[in-house]
Amino acid sequence: MRAAKGVWRWRHNPLRRATDLFEAWVALIAALLLLTAAPAAGWATGSLTDESLRQAVRNQRQQRHPVTATVLKPAPAPKPAAYDPESSAGHEKRRPIIAKWTAVDGSRHTGTVSTVLRTARAGDTFTIWTDRAGRVVSRPMDAATARVHAVLAGIGAALTAAGLIACARRLIVRRLVRRRYARLDQAWAAAGPDWGRTGAGS
Repeated sequence: MRAAKGVWRWRHNPLRRATDLFEAWVALIAALLLLTAAPAAGWATGSLTDESLRQAVRNQRQQRHPVTATVLKPAPAPKPAAYDPESSAGHEKRRPIIAKWTAVDGSRHTGTVSTVLRTARAGDTFTIWTDRAGRVVSRPMDAATARVHAVLAGIGAALTAAGLIACARRLIVRRLVRRRYARLDQAWAAAGPDWGRTGAGS
């Protein structure tokens, strides 16, 4: 509203400069873009991301399968090269063990996997995710997580578009201000030497 009022105010003002009217139009266009283009960019990005993640979820559900693994024995924990608080916290939650499992295609596998079991004894069972050939993979993404990622992507795109619009407006206004100062310096340079002299028209 302020941008629209600025355009209307400078429309017939006898003191207005060309740059004043141009700045008001820039502010109005920027406001309209913030109200239309930024939300549109966010919606489009969110929609495309949502569709892409939905397809990824469908593919993962088709390619990844839960199977039951049986504990054979604990696996020796790898020694960290340096102290890492995050990795230390992760080792407290997941324990490496040697287990066996049967893949969807019927093949049998044995290997080192991690589990959240506090006490992993031989014969205990737990669920792992594998591909069709029996290779251990991560759990497939769920629809709720995909939707959250899509929403965050849309919000990020909208904020980025709004930031670009605001920065473009500021750059244009800064150039206008510099042009005004340059013209003022030129006018002052022309009138300055005769300022206050009798008969100089000052």
